[in-house]
Amino acid sequence: MAGGGGEPQETLNEEGHPGYALPTSLEANGLKKNRWGFLITGLVGGTLVAVYAVATPFITPALRKICLPFVPATTKQIENVVKMLQSRRGPLVDIGSGDGRIVIAAAKEGFTAVGYELNPWLVWYSRYRAWREGVQHLAKFYISDLWKVTFSQYSNVVIFGVPQMMLQLEKKLELELERDARVIACRFPFPHWTPAQVTGEGIDTVWVYDMNTFRGKEERP
Repeated sequence: MAGGGGEPQETLNEEGHPGYALPTSLEANGLKKNRWGFLITGLVGGTLVAVYAVATPFITPALRKICLPFVPATTKQIENVVKMLQSRRGPLVDIGSGDGRIVIAAAKEGFTAVGYELNPWLVWYSRYRAWREGVQHLAKFYISDLWKVTFSQYSNVVIFGVPQMMLQLEKKLELELERDARVIACRFPFPHWTPAQVTGEGIDTVWVYDMNTFRGKEERP
């Protein structure tokens, strides 16, 4: 009987025909695609991690109830601040020191100057700038939230603030500063204090407040 003992055609094809193995060229191409896929995934993942690491210190302060954004001081602003520091003595602090311009300028005038800044990248850059300008022995920078710092040891305080924070900061400084302290506000004045001097125009305006003129200081024990 014809074909009576033969294997089914499908079985012969599966077991005896070599054509079911993938060509070598196709296997190589598949491996290359997999390698490129892993490489691209790694690059994208690494880039996202790097962007997150750089951006987080900038974004996080903005998520706070009261944030102090980084806006570089102009050359004229720095000149006005330095002018208001003439004949002054004692240590200086810049609250929210940004890239360190005010602290470095004060250090060049002979002040022992400290900057407090929440953004670590700006603090590291400020330290580098102080070293480059040769005033690293007088200019120091710290990563810190200004609301967690006590300013009683400073005779001169500089602040580039925003309107939302000035009232709260006014109360804090009034409690902490000594009678001989001077506060220099840039861009925005304090809401209740009366400035002893005002210099500059527009965004370069500087308000000077001497703590010994405030009645609240006279009532302190």
